[in-house]
Order: sequence, then C-alpha cells, then structure tokens
Amino acid sequence: MPADLSPLIAATTQWLIRAYPSGGGPLSSALAEAQARQAVTVAAWLRYPTPMDIELVNVTGPGGSARLDWLAGAEAPGPYGTDDAWRTWVDEVVASWAVCLLSAPELATTAVASLADSWHLHGTPVEFRRLTEPDENDRRAAALLRHPDLHASVAELHRRQLLDHLDLDPAPGQEQEQEQGREQERGQLIQGSEPPSG
Repeated sequence: MPADLSPLIAATTQWLIRAYPSGGGPLSSALAEAQARQAVTVAAWLRYPTPMDIELVNVTGPGGSARLDWLAGAEAPGPYGTDDAWRTWVDEVVASWAVCLLSAPELATTAVASLADSWHLHGTPVEFRRLTEPDENDRRAAALLRHPDLHASVAELHRRQLLDHLDLDPAPGQEQEQEQGREQERGQLIQGSEPPSG
C-alpha cells in the first residue's frame, strides 16, 4: 500500500474549518475549506517529506487535537467518542504550520516553492493558488482562518520550527511577541487552566 497522508490532511483540515468557520453560505464554506486544505497539504508535505516519514506517522499516529482544542477554546467534551474519532488524526504541528501559511501569503509562497523537488509532486501537478494568491472572495470566506490574531496561540506553537525548516529568520520583534505569548500561557496555567500535554 502506498504511503498516504489523506487521513491526516482530512482531519487537520476539518479541525481548522471547525475552529475558524467561514460564517457564510455554502460557497464561502467551500472556499474556506479549499484554502484550509491547501495550507494543510503544504504543511503536511513539508513535515513528512518521504514515504518512510508517512509510514511512521501512520503507524504511530499524529497525536490528536487535544491541545489545539484547548488553545482554540473548542475542547471536545470527554474522551473521544465514535463521532470524534477523526480528531485522533489531527496533527498539531501541521495545523500550526497551516495557520502560519494562511496568515502570510508570502510565507506560503516560499513554502510552496520549497516543495518544487518534493517526492510528493513527482508526476502530480498541483497548484496552491487559493493559498498563495487569494482573491477578495477567498479572503472574505476565510477571514477567520487568515486572521493572525485569532489563531496566534496555535501558530506560535510551532512557528519557529517552520521558519527553521524553510531557513528563514523570524521577523523583527516576532521573538519578543512569541515570548509574550508564552508568558500569557504560563499565566493561564497558574490560574488553573492547564492544557493537555502535547
């Protein structure tokens, strides 16, 4: 059986569009989902660049959405039930990288360019225009998905790892903002709102 990231990509896309819904009609929802799926696909291909990487994550599992649910204020009630089984296939790092890409088209363009020689693209022409060059309809449909303030806590989980992967340096002042975010999270922990372990 060929290595396949489909369950991980589908589940992580589902988490994003539930956590940051379009709020519009069917067309807006479809546009938002298309952008989320493109971002998740790029992030997943960056994180799992070879068939061996994919086989390993399919055996060990990507970790699930527990900490993401807590950060986004959308924690699933109790243990995962049958209807929530898809959440076990959510990849926290992929979700974090995806929202980084959605909130910065220039970064998304760099990420897509880095995949030019990727094994994932061998014999498979793929375009990510809605991710890298969103038009006004795309931006309107994915306003929450693309708003950096709304998903900052998720993005900052693994932003530095993404930048390192792409050989990029943080923007001026970004490291200070990241530290402020970590301080805020520590403050929440002190108040007794402890997140699930990641």
